[in-house]
Amino acid sequence: MCRILERETNSVSSPGHLPIGTTALLMGASMLALSGCAVGPNFEKPAPPAVSGYTQQPLGTTDSANTPGGDAQRFDIGKDISGDWWTVFHSRPLNDLVEEALKNNSDLKAAQAALKSSRESVLAQRGAFLPSVSAGFNAAREQDPPGALAPVPSNNAFLYNLYTPQVSVSYSPDVWGLNRRTAESLTAQEKAVRFQLFATYVTLTSNVVVTAIQIASIDDQIAAARELLDADKKMLDILVDQQNRGYASGLDLAAQQSQMASAQAALPPLLKQSAQLHDLLATLTGHFPSQGPQADFTFATLTLPSDLPVSIPSTLVEQRPDIRQAEENLHWASAEIGVAVANRLPNIQITAGAGSEALKLGQLFDPGTAFWNIGAGLTAPIFQGGQLLHQERAARANYEQAAQQYRSTVLAAFQNVADTLTALQQDAEALKAAAVADKAAKDTLDITERQVRDGYSGNLQLFTAQQAYQQAHIALVQAKADRYADTAALFQALGGGWWHRTDLARNENEN
Repeated sequence: MCRILERETNSVSSPGHLPIGTTALLMGASMLALSGCAVGPNFEKPAPPAVSGYTQQPLGTTDSANTPGGDAQRFDIGKDISGDWWTVFHSRPLNDLVEEALKNNSDLKAAQAALKSSRESVLAQRGAFLPSVSAGFNAAREQDPPGALAPVPSNNAFLYNLYTPQVSVSYSPDVWGLNRRTAESLTAQEKAVRFQLFATYVTLTSNVVVTAIQIASIDDQIAAARELLDADKKMLDILVDQQNRGYASGLDLAAQQSQMASAQAALPPLLKQSAQLHDLLATLTGHFPSQGPQADFTFATLTLPSDLPVSIPSTLVEQRPDIRQAEENLHWASAEIGVAVANRLPNIQITAGAGSEALKLGQLFDPGTAFWNIGAGLTAPIFQGGQLLHQERAARANYEQAAQQYRSTVLAAFQNVADTLTALQQDAEALKAAAVADKAAKDTLDITERQVRDGYSGNLQLFTAQQAYQQAHIALVQAKADRYADTAALFQALGGGWWHRTDLARNENEN
């Protein structure tokens, strides 16, 4: 809170005994001294959490699996994140899609427009620190009543024209910091919108990468389902021929028909999901679904990064856009307390005007037509029905709410990182187990097919082996997709490297 320092009344002469110029000088000096104050709390940036890690168990190297995309991953503590982190997958088509999304995505453009609007509001508020100057011109024709004591013009005319051009100046000294707290509030809002832009950028890039990974997963599953369906059709043809010759029973034929129908039923949902993912990718890149990019991905075209950066906790609070946005919301709430307090204090208004007044246009600005005035006024709220008091209390409650929301955002961010790190470790173990199961199922299928051809096994055993292999292979593809997707999720959880993007960092440094 500002404090006005006063001297002892017996140590200085009364202003009433000072010359007018000296009194005005003292008043001006007092206003300048007061203008250095700003009521309300000064915002202090929250300290980073006093934690040294994200998970209870120390991070190490994940397990490896004997399958493409099964290399071990190492967590590099303290390593920075690249601004184009998606390039770690070494896929040129993926890189092109992300850049296309950054160029065309409507959500990102809307966030950029919102930032521009908020920035203009900050610049507009700066005008409150300067005097307001306006010019006007009035023209009137007037008739005074004959019974008047005296006509207004000096020529005693009762009917006359009056022309008045003038310039008016008004200024409100920012005695209690109302303008500064308002500008501080708007600046905090502008920064919150800026971090919302960064969050949109991080979400967009992550969604493009994850969608591409899901397309690769679904397309691999579709390929596996079609291979199995083709094998089922061939086996059905064999059984039909064997039944015609009397070597196969109707039970074997019915079982194979059921198996093929199941394989056919599994294909449409995969095709539907594939189409929806391509539609989503088109929307993310700013296209209509019918005009979307032809993006076909396979895990063979994506490289799983072996080294993963992990920011230290004190750095995470500076990198996560949602945490920075919550921090600026807290800053805004702090400034609004100052605004509410200043509204309860007296307001000083200084006004001045100068112009000319004449009965004819040609006489304007002649000697004797000029006028000027200067004045000062003070307005203090006395009774507002408790409105201003409760507005201040509401502002303080809003600050407490923003403080708790900031803490909640930080906790959720740390949970997000911890969950992703745990998921990556478990994904590696799941992929290792799925790779072993896939190989075992494929070996079983190969052996069973040979035994059927040699007459040592029946068709029912083959159907069972085919089904087991299909399920094992799909589980392998899904486990691989989880690992790739959670790798992308880690980069998103750590902030997405927006601070290295020159187009975004330019906004960060504007002030």
